[in-house]
Amino acid sequence: MSPSPGVVLLHGLAGTPLQFRKMDRALQRAGFATLNLGYASRKRSLEALADDIHPAVAGFADSVGNIHFVTHSMGGLLARVYVAQYRPPRLARIVMLGPPNSGSEVADLVKGLAPYRAFFGPAGQQVGTGQRELLAGPPGCAVGIIAGNRTISPISSYFILPRPNDGKVSVASTKLDGMTDHIVLNTSHTLMLLRRDAIAQTIAFLRQDRFEPSPSLLSLRANGSRECAPDDKLREAIQP
Repeated sequence: MSPSPGVVLLHGLAGTPLQFRKMDRALQRAGFATLNLGYASRKRSLEALADDIHPAVAGFADSVGNIHFVTHSMGGLLARVYVAQYRPPRLARIVMLGPPNSGSEVADLVKGLAPYRAFFGPAGQQVGTGQRELLAGPPGCAVGIIAGNRTISPISSYFILPRPNDGKVSVASTKLDGMTDHIVLNTSHTLMLLRRDAIAQTIAFLRQDRFEPSPSLLSLRANGSRECAPDDKLREAIQP
């Protein structure tokens, strides 16, 4: 019997593994082994964080079949750095939720402030729009990106970020050259990990290299993104 596919979960800047708790359980119910990692996101640079997580990821990769990454926010940047430095031999797919792939204008505005530097540390300086030289190109595997277009941060959403955005990252900034699929959901940056549709879409991409459109609710946009809401087929992927 072949080993189960594995999923490494990477939270964002100043996040914790608890934010992935609902996603973690849903992935396990869907037949995936999971590694829900905590890491010192506020204390180290992205390059150092990749070194920090490598022993755990490498050990996990040895015990599973194909290996996937599911990330939130800055966790997507960490996955890109990690794959460039330590590419797992059976790397299959990456799902990024709300990743600042082209950087965050909010970070640009506040990264020079002493309280921000003190709290968010070296990685907080790397999530702005000037971090392109740090990051390698596309990771060379199937990449699905989930963006949000709702906000609970009206100041940043309406006065700092290009629209549409999720209150932290603009939809445009989530995109990555060479991505396999991109979808926009009606959710905010902070709450997207708790959304049933985001979890169902994550599982759909890990299974089939694409998100699952809802024919009655799907709208195609000129920029190549897809915007949809959950349907009954998606809901079946997650139990209450």
